[in-house]
Amino acid sequence: MTALPFPQDAATVSLPGPAGVLEVAVDPPEDAPRPLVAIVCHPLSTDGGTMHNKVVTMTARALRESGATTVRFNFRGVGASEGSFDEGRGESEDLQAVAAWVRAQRPDAQLWLAGFSFGAYVTIRNAAQLRPGMLISIAPPAAGRNWDFDAITLPDCPWLVIQGEADEIVEPQAVYDWVDKVARQREAPELVRMPDTSHFFHRRLIDLRGAIKHAIKPFLPPETPAA
Repeated sequence: MTALPFPQDAATVSLPGPAGVLEVAVDPPEDAPRPLVAIVCHPLSTDGGTMHNKVVTMTARALRESGATTVRFNFRGVGASEGSFDEGRGESEDLQAVAAWVRAQRPDAQLWLAGFSFGAYVTIRNAAQLRPGMLISIAPPAAGRNWDFDAITLPDCPWLVIQGEADEIVEPQAVYDWVDKVARQREAPELVRMPDTSHFFHRRLIDLRGAIKHAIKPFLPPETPAA
């Protein structure tokens, strides 16, 4: 699983995963590079979520503009990734496989995790085990469906939560209440509320990009010295 070389340039690769091949897209930083690789996870595949989702790609762009290399991948059963949807359990295994590959190939880089909607659930669910340098959760589905946020072991890393106040899929107040609950167990995540913003950040993607770049700036590792 760790033998596949990590691309130096933008590339899509086939990574052996727990349910078959995983389709993985790697993109280098757009600004001064930093020893940082950020994995960005997509929304619910049964509702059409893929690694090409606009919120996912804008999140990745914000991270690359901040000096990170980004890794997006399709969960099992999506695109060229083999397997079938598994209610977050198998998708957690997919994330763990990608993270293990990144750490084996880029051992000197920090690993960050970011996720949108269902992707936020999967990254939060695995953050305590994977111990990222930072966690970014966009519209985490803290209420409804079958995602048990109460059973999650909370991470202790810096944590950014971004929630649209006009989200029609994830109930904003449920997210705010959940963040308050988290804050009683560990240092409160930084919560960014975006007014007049729907679940998919229609007409607010540039604002999302700016919110991410501003919030992560204090936590970025130093730039990689020029060769």
